[in-house]
Amino acid sequence: SFPFTLLDTMSALGDLGWEAYPAEGWEEISVMDERNTPMRSYQVCNVMEANQNNWLRTRHIPRDGAQRVYIEIKFTLRDCNSLPGVPGTCKETFNMYYYESNNPNLWFIKESQYIKIDTIAADESFTQTDVGDRVMKLNTEVRDISNLNKKGFYLAFQDVGACIALVSLRVFYKKCPLAVLNLAQFPDTVTGGDSALVEVRGSCVNDSEEFEAPRMYCSGDGGWLVPIGRCVCKPGFEENKDYCQREFSMQHFLLLYFYSCNF
Repeated sequence: SFPFTLLDTMSALGDLGWEAYPAEGWEEISVMDERNTPMRSYQVCNVMEANQNNWLRTRHIPRDGAQRVYIEIKFTLRDCNSLPGVPGTCKETFNMYYYESNNPNLWFIKESQYIKIDTIAADESFTQTDVGDRVMKLNTEVRDISNLNKKGFYLAFQDVGACIALVSLRVFYKKCPLAVLNLAQFPDTVTGGDSALVEVRGSCVNDSEEFEAPRMYCSGDGGWLVPIGRCVCKPGFEENKDYCQREFSMQHFLLLYFYSCNF
């Protein structure tokens, strides 16, 4: 399989320009990666006050025909126990949502309209010691959403009182790559939604014809499965790996030999 990227904040040249509300919640900052290249990220650390509800929403992401997309987030999260004097309001998780829409210019979406993808927790949280040692404990989580059918979608992140930096976001889908099997060519194919298999009809390569209708299934993870049927070389041609070549008979050989001997 090969992924096709719909959004990658690591390659953003300027501000991401996402919607953050309320204003005292998420803020966009520029940080340096390990190669000293500036990258845009968002952070929030309102751990002192209870009942936090800070939303961050991406721009509209066109789905490009994909029914199932994957969301890879890289983030750091502060260990609440390492924050001195913080009451029990500090959290160590945040929530991820999406909203499907044909409208690429929505400026407001009600919280109740979002569909929850998951609550995200850190495998590794960082402490004040890590900050002093300039250690970046980066977490990577991948989730997916299926059965998309509108032109695109918005992603949203809800902070409920954690100390988080959202370092990068990559959104992609998978394809089954172009393949030739049993003298039939299968085009690169976008995977189906919700792990469904997509049946694909193959077309016979040059100088071959159908023996039995060639079909394969594109799986949800971008692999080809269950080849059925095949093509065969037309009369006068023989199979050579993935194509048909003209048969080379003894008569051809003698003619060529005779021709070369006379010149």
